[in-house]
Amino acid sequence: MKKLTAVFTAILLLAGCQKLPMAETPAQTPLGQFETLRVGTLYGPQIYVASPRGDSGFDYELASRFADFINKPLEMVPYGSIHELYQALDEGQIDLIAAGLGDTETRRSQFRLSPPLYHVNQLLVYREGSQIPADLNNLAEPLQVVADSSFVETLEDLKPEYPSLQWQEVNDKDNEELLSMIASGELQYTIADSTSLEINRRFLPELRASLVLKEQQPVVWLLPTSNSDSLMSELLRFWHQEKRDGTLDHLVEKYFGHVKRFDYVDTRAFIRAVKFRLPQFEQWFKSYAGELDWRKLAATSYQESHWNPRARSPTGVRGMMMLTIPTAQQLGVDDRLDPQQSIRGGAEYLATILETLPASIPDEERMWFALASYNVGFGHVEDARILAEKLGKNPSAWKDVKQVLPLLQKRKYYQETKYGYARGSEAVQYVDNIRRYYDTLVWLDNQQSQQALADNNSGELNDDEIPAAVTEPDAAVQPR
Repeated sequence: MKKLTAVFTAILLLAGCQKLPMAETPAQTPLGQFETLRVGTLYGPQIYVASPRGDSGFDYELASRFADFINKPLEMVPYGSIHELYQALDEGQIDLIAAGLGDTETRRSQFRLSPPLYHVNQLLVYREGSQIPADLNNLAEPLQVVADSSFVETLEDLKPEYPSLQWQEVNDKDNEELLSMIASGELQYTIADSTSLEINRRFLPELRASLVLKEQQPVVWLLPTSNSDSLMSELLRFWHQEKRDGTLDHLVEKYFGHVKRFDYVDTRAFIRAVKFRLPQFEQWFKSYAGELDWRKLAATSYQESHWNPRARSPTGVRGMMMLTIPTAQQLGVDDRLDPQQSIRGGAEYLATILETLPASIPDEERMWFALASYNVGFGHVEDARILAEKLGKNPSAWKDVKQVLPLLQKRKYYQETKYGYARGSEAVQYVDNIRRYYDTLVWLDNQQSQQALADNNSGELNDDEIPAAVTEPDAAVQPR
């Protein structure tokens, strides 16, 4: 215990060793005088998204947990640029910045930095089909990057090695807009961090990465250098608790753990199917989803059948939700090829699994366990949970169980389980695919809502954003 106390004290002292003016240190604001926790942020799918269905984003969720930790109401304050965030923090309009910003030398000299939240690589981004940039000295046109971003500092560090390197800093666009310009062909090159690229490729599959410009850069929150001792102290206590409890790892898994796999053809096919196939069945997904987000049900159905009512697997499962004959009979589904009956039956089956799962699995993760059970069987998922506990992992955390499921394919492990061999790696990929499809549906839904608010006629994709023809691969499914 003394050792732990000493380590934590050292962390507090190091965090406090930020440069202050030589003049008298300003009086510190006691935490009790904070009426709300005012968090400055930027919009972005991995940072902060406000929608009619609720707010989301890694930084939003973590900030919400921190506000609860210090027992203060949370006020998220989005700004249009990094410069505006800096100015707001300097003028005391916000208490901290949580906006997916990287740890840089410049920021260390201007702010107090939180411990690392996660790490990213900085990548040179270009468009599918254009010439792959192999050397920063030979880019066809200057890079464009967001002003005041960590990318600017990286480019300045690389300039001596690549004297022909040129770039433009833009103040009127954010990183999401620059990535959209790459995808549409308006811009040839930009820089993005690896998580942002992986997330945006779900909506903009034309994005490609070439060179790694910086590896494993920590992403941090920023506090002012003065008058923030009490807040920094609480933030360090909070960070220590989140690391110890595994909550920080859970959030990283939630937002970034399923986006690394990418299939260009599949992503394009899905976006096309949303336009041309989903409208035929959307009303039934909404009608039968119950308490479940209908988009999760729709994403599951796409993974199963690509929204093909007559889909068939080699094992004999059929229909929109790929039900076996026994399961269909238990659910009162007379015709597995009837899309309405299949969707109703699949929704009821998922609801039954969700109710059967152990209460120890947190609400926000129950769907991933249920989907794995839908794919590989409830018994095999329980085997994986028992094995996870034996291996010192958390049997109620999806990030741990998804690491263990593939072990059910190895004799060393499955011969000791109740239900034996299972294709656990396929179940993990199955769940990751559905999570990506769901995220894309959420993004498209938000785009449509924003366009409606802007009084545009439609939230539909333009015809030139969709390939003329896409071959849909056969659905990889498992018996129910």
